[in-house]
This record gives sequence, C-alpha cells and structure tokens, in this order.
Amino acid sequence: MKNYELRITNYGIFLLFLLLTAHCSLLTVKAQIAVRGEQVWTMTANEPIRDGVVLINNGKIERVGAASSIQIPANYRVINAKVVTPGLIDARTVVGISGYLSQPHDQMQVETSAPMQPELRAIDAYNPEEKLIEWLRSFGVTTIHTGHGTGVAVSGQTMVAKTVGKTADEAAIVPMAMIAATLGDSSLFSGGRAPGTRAKQIAMLRAELLKATDYNRRVDDAKGDAAKLPTRDLRQEMFGRVLRREIPILITVHRHQDIVTAIRLGKEFNLRLVLDGVSEAQRVLPEIKASGYPVFVHPTMFRASGETEKMSMETASKLKQAGIQFALQSGFEAYVPKTRVVLLEAGMAAANGLSQRDALASITIDAAQILGIQARVGSLAAGKDADLALFDGDPFEFTTHCVGTIINGNVVSEIVR
Repeated sequence: MKNYELRITNYGIFLLFLLLTAHCSLLTVKAQIAVRGEQVWTMTANEPIRDGVVLINNGKIERVGAASSIQIPANYRVINAKVVTPGLIDARTVVGISGYLSQPHDQMQVETSAPMQPELRAIDAYNPEEKLIEWLRSFGVTTIHTGHGTGVAVSGQTMVAKTVGKTADEAAIVPMAMIAATLGDSSLFSGGRAPGTRAKQIAMLRAELLKATDYNRRVDDAKGDAAKLPTRDLRQEMFGRVLRREIPILITVHRHQDIVTAIRLGKEFNLRLVLDGVSEAQRVLPEIKASGYPVFVHPTMFRASGETEKMSMETASKLKQAGIQFALQSGFEAYVPKTRVVLLEAGMAAANGLSQRDALASITIDAAQILGIQARVGSLAAGKDADLALFDGDPFEFTTHCVGTIINGNVVSEIVR
C-alpha cells in the first residue's frame, strides 16, 4: 500500500510539473494572429484598406496590407471583423486612480489638503486591476493617459499605461507623463484658503516656477558636486523638470480668459504646454492657434454647467477647421458608470462636424502624437505594438459592438459568435 501511495504521489507531482511548465510557456510565447477586416484603418492613410490583413507575431505588428498581397501562414490564428482600427487611446482620464465604487479608498484623483503638489506620482496610486479599466478595454481602449485630476492648482503627475497588467509598473509605458494643473473655478478655495481668486491662482503658480528656476540654477552651479547640491526638494525638482522642458505641464482651463492666461504663462516660461478642456475655445481660436499648443478637448457630451456652460459639441470640429492639434478624452465622470468611453465621444464628434477619419484620429494617432508615444501605438504599421480594436460594424454606430481587443499581441477581450 505504501509503495502504491508513493507512486500516486510521484505521479501527481509529475503532472503538476507538466501543468506549471505549460502555463509558463503560455506566458512567455506570444500568439501568432492574422486579423482580417473588411475595412482596416491603419491611420497612416486617409482611407481604410478594403479587405485588409494585419499579421501579428511576438507582440508586434509584422505586416499590414491588402489580403490579396499577404499570404497568411498556416499556423496563424485567423480572426475576422467588419472593421479593424488601432487600439483606442484615451488622451485624458483618471481611471485607475479613480474607481467605480465611489468610496474614499478608490477616489485618489485629487488631494485637497494643499494647492501645489507636483510631487504626487500617479504610478504610486494606480490600480491596474480596477474594474473600470477592464470595462474600457471591452470597447477597444488599449492605452490611457491617466493620473491626478482637477480640483487644486497643481494636483500631481500623470502616466500613460496599457489597459492590461497586474502591477502599475507592468502597465505603465510612460511612468511620468505630465504635471496636471488647473486654472479656473474648480481649483478655487473658499473660507480664506488660497487660492481664492484667479489672480492668486496664477501668482502662486508663477511663484513656484520662479523658485524652481533658482533651484535649477543651484543644481547647475554645483556641476555634480554632492557637497554643493541644494537639499533635495521634490516639489522644486518637478517644477524644475517642467522648466527644463523635460515633461509638459497639462493645464485644465475652460473659460476664455483662463485659456489666454495659461497661454501667457506658457510663453513667459517657455513651457511645453498642453491645454485641457477649453470649453470656450471657439472664443479664442486665433490665440490657441498662434500659441502652437495642442489640446485635449473636453468630452463631446460633457455636462454644460458652471465654467463649462458655453461648451459645444462642435468644439472638436472647430479646432480641426482652425488647424489646431487635438485629441479627445473621457475626463472624470462623477456619476455611474464613473467614466465615459472615448469611442462614444468620438462618435458624437463625428456627428457634429468631424469626418469619420478625423474622429478616429482623435482617439488614435493624434492622441499618440500629443502624448509622444506614436512610435509604439496609434496606427497600424510594421514594428509597432500589436494593439487593435475589432468591430462588427461602423465603430461610431450605436448598435456596433467591439468584438475583440488585442493588446501587445494578446487577445484580451473577445465576443465569440
């Protein structure tokens, strides 16, 4: 009996070893996939490829072209769809910092104890297993620019992440993307707390930039001598990086006077600036155009109230007509389901003046270019990350479904019919 039990035990261990070995192999070997679409929007051209194929190997796009010119290898899994696009990019969100439960533990997008906090890192608060991320992934959203939101003058840092990953480090492709700031009603304090006025807001931000200018000078004068370096100051380090143009500052502004103030500040300190929101952009289009600064335009279906009372569903199309670089975003949603979906926002923009191609560009290649990640994502081309969204019809039709999402060459969401 004992020998029999020993044999069973050894056999069980052997089976466990085989299962673990197979599991590890699945984790390390990337899928080989051929995605075939009746329309394939590469975003490298103005029109889609009719009856196109995207070959995927080892997490990257191997080849893209017409089916008539591409031989699909016999060992590739073939996935069919009506329309294929690059994986969608949400240019500005707080998902992963903010969660669907609306409880204190998953509402980390803004710290209200102080007005200036550029040292707060998005990656330290990001939860890659937040259910909202999975939900966005089901709509074809593969990349998000997320982080600290509005509510204080400088709320913290942002990051760029894929909508997969077990840890924040695994998900992040740009761990420190921008510094998030806000000018206008939403970052004004009351009860004698500063800033209480618009002039105080900009004066406080200008003062921090001047301090950081001096901090940078002292660092430069030390010439690497540890004994001469100033005491480390996380706040001044981050503002110092903004001044050195190493990272952009993202300023949320809605009213026309705040948009112009942000532009004035950017020019004064020669900043890499991205304007966010711009509900009253149509009142100052020449000023935005002349600045050369790109825009993360408010969600098309944003609620028009308070400082966004003059927003328009045509803002995106007006920016396009003016020749201003922009991308669409989901922003922050205080109500259920706690986040918008950029696919739906782009569809509404397409119904309000944008062409289909331009609407799709606003959540793919244009967003990638503003974020500086166009070498990896935003279009379908050989060598880029294999991030794709697959649809059973026009992506901007309400009745269309996202039937598949591929990230880094892996099918992460799929509707099997």
